[in-house]
Amino acid sequence: MKQQAPFHISYWFVAILGFMFIQHLLSLEQQVAQIPYSEFEQYLKDGRIDELAVTDRQIEGKLKQPLPGGQSRFVTTRIDPQLAEELKQYPVRYSGKVESTLLRDLLSWTLPALMFFGLWLFLLKRIGGGLGGGMMQIGKSKAKVYVETDMKVTFADVAGVDEAKDELKEIVDFLRDPETHGRLGGRMPKGVLLVGPPGTGKTLLARAVAGEAKVPFFSISGSEFVEMFVGVGAARVRDLFEQARAQAPAIIFIDELDALGRARGVGPLGGGHDEKEQTLNQLLVELDGFDTSAGLVLLAATNRPEILDPALLRAGRFDRQVLVDRPDKIGRVQILEVHLKKARLAPDVDPQQIAALTPGFTGADLANLVNEAALLATRRKAEAVTMEDFTAAIERIVAGLEKRNRLLNPREREVVAHHEMGHALVAMALPGVDPVHKVSIIPRGMGALGYTIQRPTEDRFLMTREELEDKMAVLLGGRAAEWLVYSQLSTGAANDLAKVTEIARAMVTRYGMSKRLGHVTLEREQNSYLGVEQMYGLPARHEYGEATATAIDEEVQAIVEEAFERTLGLLRERRELLERCAKRLLEEETLDAEELAEMVGAPKPKQLA
Repeated sequence: MKQQAPFHISYWFVAILGFMFIQHLLSLEQQVAQIPYSEFEQYLKDGRIDELAVTDRQIEGKLKQPLPGGQSRFVTTRIDPQLAEELKQYPVRYSGKVESTLLRDLLSWTLPALMFFGLWLFLLKRIGGGLGGGMMQIGKSKAKVYVETDMKVTFADVAGVDEAKDELKEIVDFLRDPETHGRLGGRMPKGVLLVGPPGTGKTLLARAVAGEAKVPFFSISGSEFVEMFVGVGAARVRDLFEQARAQAPAIIFIDELDALGRARGVGPLGGGHDEKEQTLNQLLVELDGFDTSAGLVLLAATNRPEILDPALLRAGRFDRQVLVDRPDKIGRVQILEVHLKKARLAPDVDPQQIAALTPGFTGADLANLVNEAALLATRRKAEAVTMEDFTAAIERIVAGLEKRNRLLNPREREVVAHHEMGHALVAMALPGVDPVHKVSIIPRGMGALGYTIQRPTEDRFLMTREELEDKMAVLLGGRAAEWLVYSQLSTGAANDLAKVTEIARAMVTRYGMSKRLGHVTLEREQNSYLGVEQMYGLPARHEYGEATATAIDEEVQAIVEEAFERTLGLLRERRELLERCAKRLLEEETLDAEELAEMVGAPKPKQLA
């Protein structure tokens, strides 16, 4: 209150001065008499005026003797002299009146000023909107803050990543009861980095941690720190951590950390004064001063850990790295059970069968699959979603949208039918190969004129040389069938050849499966952890000479040629079956596993478990 006293005294002082000024004006007004112009002329004729002061609008003067009111000074408004001469002829009292132009004068300069000020505010708001809410708010953090009542997500809503949940449950326990979990001297990890492919549920896991811990949750993307002005990102990092400390215990979640934490000094823009590097430096400083006893936890997510700066990942900053990988079959079943609760299902829908048909699908892919199946059932006005809808949705996601309007000439349809049946028959002839689920010559997607879908019986993590050779044989089945039937080759096998060549080169350069080159690795894996040589599109380094490069090319070519000859031999033995199945495929356009087994004479496929 003492600091505000001088301001109150100044207000009183200004008020007193204003009152005195107004009183002075009133007193001056009382001392000057306003008289009509006709009286002024009469006073002038009578000789009662002592002095005059003439302006363009009025006449001021002093009388020799005061008026009855005591005023000796007067003022009158001038009028046109010709009009005054005419008015003298009549017994009328006349005076001039000055037209007030105050409002017009004010508007003449205030309106342009207001328009300019309004335009300036509009432009400032537009510019400020792109800079984070205004020029004065540019350094403020744009994190979305969710209080404990806003977070409805819990660990029950997250399925298929049990190991990652177990790692994060410890963080929740620390936030709920830090004294009990720190009684043996252990401290809560400063930072937890969630690493995994897109769509595996990293952001959902972070929200579940906040929902379980019942603490405020600060969510922001790494790209929201960086702006066009240097220093803005660092200011936002400071502001974010200050807000979190004020509401501790709390969780800070930075999504897409790779947008902020790229390795410094790499690439053409690796200068030390780069805005991103300053922002990263500030984040490192905040992590160093991070007090876990205050109840703050930093969570971050990325799907590109190999490009992160090593300083971010050292002990004391992101202490724990949690892998959120694609779910296995059991995990896919759990995820499907979560999403299938929202759909009206027919009795034939089995999550086990759907999970067996979707190897490699992430949680986001499975959620999209359930939605696509529900939309397909709605489109055909069904009462419930059936297993056929899920099968059609999987084909749409994997192979693309059906292009029934893409008409092929009869010759092309025959070539495509033999091509696809070549894939299917080779797959059915080789033991241990994923069984064929469906063969079709209906065009799909961008350029596929037909497709053959195989369903794996189980998740595989290791493959032998024989299994890789079988996989190459299946891929070359279409090209071999074209050569066997038409003695010509078409462009339809371009994608198959690319996959076969990639497998053969990996066998030689990465897996050490070449007898000629031996058990050595000649090329590094492109997405190596913290492999900065692969950043910014820089080519991979080859640590071998020209002779070895020539040997690699020759060995790859030999492996592919051997696989093609093997495939061609398998189809020669089944030439009659190939013709018969291709003819049936031309008639039906689509053959499922049971129809294929019946034509080939193989036992019916087992139901997926």
